Amino acid sequence: MNLQLRFAALIFLVAARLSVAQSQPVQTPVKLGPYEYEVVPDDSAFAGFNPRLGPKPGPLLLEQGDRLAICGDSITEQKMYSRIIETYLTACVPELKVTVRQYGWSGEKTDGFLGRMQQDCLTFDPTVATLAYGMNDSRYRPFDVTNGHWYEDHYRSIVRLFKEHDVRVVVGSPGCAGKIASWVKSKSGTLREHNLHLCALRDIAIEVAESEGVRFADIFWPMYQAQVFAPGQHSATEETPYLVAGTDGIHPGWAGHVIMAWSMLRSLGLDGDIATITVDLKAGTASASDGHVIDQFQDGTLSVISSKYPFCARGDMNDFNTVRSGMTLVPFAEELNRFLLKLNEPADSRYRVSWGKWSAEFDAEEMERGINLAVEFPENPFCEAFDRVDAAVAEKQAYETTQVKKVFHGQEGRSNFLAAVERTERERKPLADAISQAMQPVRHSLQIQAIQQ
Repeated sequence: MNLQLRFAALIFLVAARLSVAQSQPVQTPVKLGPYEYEVVPDDSAFAGFNPRLGPKPGPLLLEQGDRLAICGDSITEQKMYSRIIETYLTACVPELKVTVRQYGWSGEKTDGFLGRMQQDCLTFDPTVATLAYGMNDSRYRPFDVTNGHWYEDHYRSIVRLFKEHDVRVVVGSPGCAGKIASWVKSKSGTLREHNLHLCALRDIAIEVAESEGVRFADIFWPMYQAQVFAPGQHSATEETPYLVAGTDGIHPGWAGHVIMAWSMLRSLGLDGDIATITVDLKAGTASASDGHVIDQFQDGTLSVISSKYPFCARGDMNDFNTVRSGMTLVPFAEELNRFLLKLNEPADSRYRVSWGKWSAEFDAEEMERGINLAVEFPENPFCEAFDRVDAAVAEKQAYETTQVKKVFHGQEGRSNFLAAVERTERERKPLADAISQAMQPVRHSLQIQAIQQ
């Protein structure tokens, strides 16, 4: 099927799905044509939504030494989900030795990035790229076929240009909107219509990814569900609302960016196995997975040297502007942040685990199954080292915005682009080096004590 016929069929299916979904119980997925669809929650907020079933994440897409380009609009330029991704790749899977650049540009649509990607991005020979476009491409108005065709055409062109340069691609959908953008003069329609439009663009992004043989990262559907249900789960009030899509309804706080990072990292094929430390108190033995060395073990106390960190998420669980709260909205810990302590054949019914100066109690079943230290101990011996890595990532990514937007697209870049690249790369290098210098092994202690009943 040629491009125009395939797109016409896709648009027909999008329109037909929305129509069918209006007349059927929303909790029942609609089967239409060759596609399957997501299970839709039985809630009035989802009436009319029947998104196509997103593809499952594949195996690991990353290779050692990859150069990752994180591309998107002002939501990417916030340098929040991009920072989570880079910090995760640096601290949690350092063996991959992935380096990162972010290319966020406020107000950008797919045509904008297509026009600058050769200069701004491909100049630096990325091997992997993530894309997060669609919010501005929706033009803040109800869906129409012409705009859908425009978005598909430009998104596909970006993917194809990356593929021509042997870049592996993750196509991200847009997120959802929590409010109508107040700053857009040409906006029209209701918030519901805007989100239906974003949902339709999500399905078009799936079509682009599948037909081009690249990965897809679903941002819209988990974010929209979180936007509907998170306020009730996090004790939101009029005075303290829980705003997944952010205070302006378009630019998420940390919780929304966790959803974005989770979707991208899953689509990159990361498995989340950061550490498994196994202890046998009866035999007096302990072992650890790759990246961790048992330096000493005696009387239930382990000294461990780790070159892989858990992703340290702290803050108020009910605050949409904390990473820890965002991790309650998607299975980030379960799928991406498993730092496990397991006890073989526990002889007692209950145990106290101390990790550094922090302690918690667990029953024998939990200990045998494995407790996720990254979840149970938000404050832990890695936090200080983790924060140093994260701060270095933030500083480098901030410079990358200046490098691209102010220098490459400023007078210096227009006058002599290659000279501008050479100068700014000299300034960027110590910032990049600071990330690897901050990533040092951490020595930590674990103690397991039986609690006498």
